[in-house]
Amino acid sequence: MGNYLNPGRTGFEEILGGRYIDKTGLIEIIDKRVNKPDKLVCVSRPRRFGKSYAAKMLSAYYDCSCDSRELFANLKIGELECFPENLNSFNVVVLDIAAIISRVKRKKKGVNRIVEEISEGIRRDIITEEPSLQAVEDVTDCIEKYAEITGRKFVFIIDEWDAVIREAKDDDKTQEAYLDLLREWFKNANFTPKYVAAAYMTGILPIKKDGSQSAISDFKEYTILDPGVLTEYTGFTEKEIEFLCKENNIDFSLVKQWYDGYDFDKIGSVYNPYSVMETIESGVLESHWQKTSVAENLITYINMNMNGLQEDIIKLLSDEPVKVNTRSFKNDFESFATKDDVLTILIHLGYLSYDKKTEKVRIPNREVKQEFEDILRHPEHTRLFNLIKTSEKLLEDTLAGNEEAVAAAIEKIRETNYAPQYYNNEQALRYAVKFAYIVCVDRFLKIEEMPSGRGLADIVFIPDINTAYPVIIIELKWDKDAEDGLDQINEKRYEAVLSGYSGEVLKVAINYDTNSKIHNCRIVRSKI
Repeated sequence: MGNYLNPGRTGFEEILGGRYIDKTGLIEIIDKRVNKPDKLVCVSRPRRFGKSYAAKMLSAYYDCSCDSRELFANLKIGELECFPENLNSFNVVVLDIAAIISRVKRKKKGVNRIVEEISEGIRRDIITEEPSLQAVEDVTDCIEKYAEITGRKFVFIIDEWDAVIREAKDDDKTQEAYLDLLREWFKNANFTPKYVAAAYMTGILPIKKDGSQSAISDFKEYTILDPGVLTEYTGFTEKEIEFLCKENNIDFSLVKQWYDGYDFDKIGSVYNPYSVMETIESGVLESHWQKTSVAENLITYINMNMNGLQEDIIKLLSDEPVKVNTRSFKNDFESFATKDDVLTILIHLGYLSYDKKTEKVRIPNREVKQEFEDILRHPEHTRLFNLIKTSEKLLEDTLAGNEEAVAAAIEKIRETNYAPQYYNNEQALRYAVKFAYIVCVDRFLKIEEMPSGRGLADIVFIPDINTAYPVIIIELKWDKDAEDGLDQINEKRYEAVLSGYSGEVLKVAINYDTNSKIHNCRIVRSKI
């Protein structure tokens, strides 16, 4: 076993030694492509979405240097007709590009030595297995001759293939040398058909649209925008989460609230595997994104504020979906021409989920929302920071029952770009109120039009269990009177839905009068 050539089954064995959600059905999809025209597959996903797990699984399955039958026999793949047709049947080259870059840096070398590191490493592993190839200096020639000697083609598994593109973004020579190596393997009429049985690559971003990454243009892509037949293997499904929660005695509804949100046709909800497993291990529901380097990038993109980007972020935080054109994005970390490009990269990074039918994005869950909230509190976001301060004061005044201050704060928010352009109905008032109470997003569960008693409560804020906040029920009126709103809350018994809750309830009624152009507010505190 070598570092890159036929590394064996140890990686997948370790995975099976922990809590493992069976994703071996992916093998069947790849297996059907072996030695077929569509044998080259490129998967782009956010970090922490199980890409490396899949790479280790495929490596253990195809690696001819080990016997993995017992590892897979009792898993889903073991029940399928294709098993064990290609089990342990190929030479496997496994490259974790991010790890190789780290190794190069540890040796005090530049990223420009990455191709040399890969080539020398593969060649060294081959020569260790077949010393007769010592005189063959070119790595591709070495692979060819080793395939001929062993009578086995190669399966290439390349994890985070685009790490070089990201690390050497200003170094065209290094990028070109790396892409030339991939071109030798995957776009070479004298090599690819003869010596490559299949290839599985993972990355964060899709292949660039400008043709500069033509070395891998023959790959069939499956992105987070459209994972296609690989959707089930994008993350954990709802059934898998229900099983994990039941097995570990964790409240499924809370896990759903924290980590759900990436929805796809046919499959439905998909969860971030890393975050879920961290929660299973710790038993604590919290954000695990701050433990990843990708979180550091978010502030850079928000600061761009192209074409009202920050206003869209506020809408997203208020649970309003935002329309996005993903087609203009160039699939890199530099070419941002519009706010749509920034929002699209946030989809690829996992910060936003995308609905293909409506072409709209939203913040997927509480975990990711927390990352946005933390960033919005940075003073350098002057407009957003001021909005947060205004919202903080609004919440304080609401809790204190300061009706005039609450009405004035709503008026102030209405005059900003965060409110609807046309303030002409109760729905527009609802938008303004939601933006005004933006600070509540990390302290309360917000429910709109909540079925309660004998009607629908416009907006209800239910506090986190570990806070001392009261429930806040907000009723909105247009060209009536705030007192009418209070009467409606009482008559329709909106608080009746809060079964099991004991504590204070703030009943807040807000009205807008189109003649006077002012808001008025009534607040009553009660107990359940």
